[in-house]
Amino acid sequence: MPTTAGRKKTSRNACDFQDDKLERVRAYIRSHRSVLIAFSGGVDSTVVAVLAKQELGDSAVAVTVNNGALRHGELEHAAATAKAIGIKHLSIALNPLIVPEIKHNDPERCYYCKKLTFSALRDLANELHLNTVMDGTNASDLNVYRPGLKALKEFNVTSPLIGLTKDEVRSFARALDLPNANVSSNACLLTSFPYGTIVTKERIERVRQAEWMLQAIGIVRGKVRDHNGFARIEIGKEDARAIILHSSAIAEAFVKLGFTYVTLDLEWLRSGSMDVAPSSAKPNSSRL
Repeated sequence: MPTTAGRKKTSRNACDFQDDKLERVRAYIRSHRSVLIAFSGGVDSTVVAVLAKQELGDSAVAVTVNNGALRHGELEHAAATAKAIGIKHLSIALNPLIVPEIKHNDPERCYYCKKLTFSALRDLANELHLNTVMDGTNASDLNVYRPGLKALKEFNVTSPLIGLTKDEVRSFARALDLPNANVSSNACLLTSFPYGTIVTKERIERVRQAEWMLQAIGIVRGKVRDHNGFARIEIGKEDARAIILHSSAIAEAFVKLGFTYVTLDLEWLRSGSMDVAPSSAKPNSSRL
């Protein structure tokens, strides 16, 4: 059994190792001299943004892309987060539904969406005379179905957190005293639809309103999947009681939004539940 002194030494070594990793990320960001950060306001992009602001000052700009599929309040949250860390923040609007592969929800939809997004960010970086486009991709992103990662390679997007796991990024966020260190990650609303179905602005808005309704009753971690009028609600088990308590109101509200059936998924909230078939059918060829 380790002694108290031994435990303290191990703890110091772990802290030193973490500090060393963080310093390497800082040095890497610093080496690019000026950067545009793809900024969602989530923990990953916020860590990149705050380090870039600290290392590069006004030569770091955070940019949020409004693709019409953000959740209620996400754009405002990103702007408020950028203001809190003191980095210059811009937002640009794109319509991904002009791309046929996105509108028809191709299994590679994420690739085409990221291609559209990073093409626009690369053009903006050139316009602002910024050397590098950065994002918050981390090592944990490489272990799931992420066809969009190919677009990062095509547009030479730099990912300073690529050597860190999600848990390590959250640890850095806590060390940096960021308020969103423990906030759950959110995918855009385009992930709410089965592959091969037509996505429209109206269907996206219906899902946005449905998820906002869940938030209104206190369910922060909730996802609504739209199976052609069949609403499948994913929540954490801890929120099951709230769903049962408000079941009648939820069903009524969802039907008014245009859903025919409203169900609760007993496999609960999980990332990538629409990706089971694509990820099992072929390996992830988009690793960086």
